[in-house]
Formats: sequence, C-alpha cells, structure tokens
Amino acid sequence: MIVQSSPLSSSIPIKIMCSSHKNELKIARERPTLCSCGCGRRHFIEAATASALLPLKPSTSSELPSDYMRVHPPRPDWYEEFYASVMNSSMDSYEAEIAGYKSKIFGNLRGNAEKVLEIGIGTGPNLKYYASDPNIQVFGVDPNKKMEKYAQAAAVAAGLPLTNFKFLRAVGEAIPMSDESVDAVVGTLVLCSVEDVAMTLQEVKRVLKPGGNYIFVEHVAAKDGTLVKFWQSVLDPIQQTVADGCHLTRETGKDISEAGFSGLELGNVFLSNASLINPHVYGIACK
Repeated sequence: MIVQSSPLSSSIPIKIMCSSHKNELKIARERPTLCSCGCGRRHFIEAATASALLPLKPSTSSELPSDYMRVHPPRPDWYEEFYASVMNSSMDSYEAEIAGYKSKIFGNLRGNAEKVLEIGIGTGPNLKYYASDPNIQVFGVDPNKKMEKYAQAAAVAAGLPLTNFKFLRAVGEAIPMSDESVDAVVGTLVLCSVEDVAMTLQEVKRVLKPGGNYIFVEHVAAKDGTLVKFWQSVLDPIQQTVADGCHLTRETGKDISEAGFSGLELGNVFLSNASLINPHVYGIACK
C-alpha cells in the first residue's frame, strides 16, 4: 500500500499497513526557514569549505573489496577523521527537531526485529531509538572507518553491548551480508550521498527477510519553482564536494516509491534547523 502525503499545511493521521503493524502516525508539517546551510548526516558546508581546497586523493588499501573501491574510493585518513568529528559534534539541533518523527517510525522495531542492519550508520544517532531490546543484534554499515569509535560509544550509551554490535566498512551499493538475513534495515540521511540510489535500495530489499521493514528518513529536493529549490540547484555541486557526495536535489521519495516494496508509508516534513536540506521524507517500507 502506498500513501502519498498531502500539502504541507496541517497534521493528518496515517495508518501503517506494513506486515502486522497498524500503528498511527501523525505527520506535522512546518514551513521552511532559511538559515545557515547544513545537511543532517552529511552536514558541514561551512566547516569543510576551507578543506575543500585541499586535494582529496584516494588512498589505496588491499583490504577493501573491489565493489567498495569502484563505488566509493577511500578518502585520506585526515578527511575521514575530520568529517566524523564534525558529524559527531554538529548534529544536536537537527537531531532534537527530528526526534519526534524518528520515535514514531522506530517504535515499530521494538519487539519485532532481532537482527537490524543500519546503512550509513555514521556516529550512531539512531541507536538510542531501537538498540535497547535485550536480544537485538545491530550491524552498522558505513564507508568511513573513523565513524566506528563514535558509533560504538553511541551503542554503549543506548544500552547495546558491543558484543551485539558490528561495524562494517562498506557501501550501500554492496552490502556484505547474505540474502534475507535481517529483520529490518535502517537508513537516515544516507541516500543523498550514495553513488547509486536504485542499487542501494535493491540491496536493502535483498538483505531483508520477507515481511521485513525498511525504516528511513531522507532529505529530498524542494518543489520546482520555489526559492529553496533554486538555491539547492545552485549549491548542489558545492555540497557534493564538501559534504562527502551529498546531493541536494535528489527525488529520493520517488525512488523509494518505485523500488518495488510491497507496502510503503511515506510522510514529509520541513525542519527549521535543516535550512536548504528540505523537505524530508520519512516512513516505513515493507518487503
């Protein structure tokens, strides 16, 4: 079942029709507010502008698989460390504003998923929403190895033993896990920066067990003809350069809708702390 949201003006109840879940969601809509530019997980145009002038020559590593090297050539250590540090220290206001929406959709994991894969886990800001279940096992995928120590700290803070958490240095287009091996896949602010959105979504479907859920929050392009969309188009090349491949103008909601999930619940929202990284789509897709 696919439900598209209505104009961003009021709150409407939406029924989740994925698998056995029939929980209600209320989607609050807010008007966009322009402020300093930042991108959720891929946020630091200001912090990285100076470093963008430095060459980002891919390093070499024989331990990385060929699929990884083809999709995401490794960054220098200094860049990955800098990026991970900025992500760990600059996201508080964003996470505070998105918390209500995340709480609604992540609530569907509690008691229903023992094996969870999170793509683009970054510093682990989502772990606090679902990692406290005693039997849960979490696999965190990210191409930036420097994210691991922050994600581990987030896991411990969320009550997840490190014996139940595994960080995998990999990309969404080539997830190193078996077919139908996880109960749920989580991805927030990651499809903006993968090389191939369609391939990543097919990988999500591949690793999900039948009836499993894909829980997502992504920023997407604003409506054509708006001032926000104009500035997104102007700044998109800069954003890709300084924010590790993040795109401002992707139609990610459409991509998820067309990925072939058996059920989909899709809502959208403008966030005042996200500036040009608006609007957001969020929801649950069922395999």
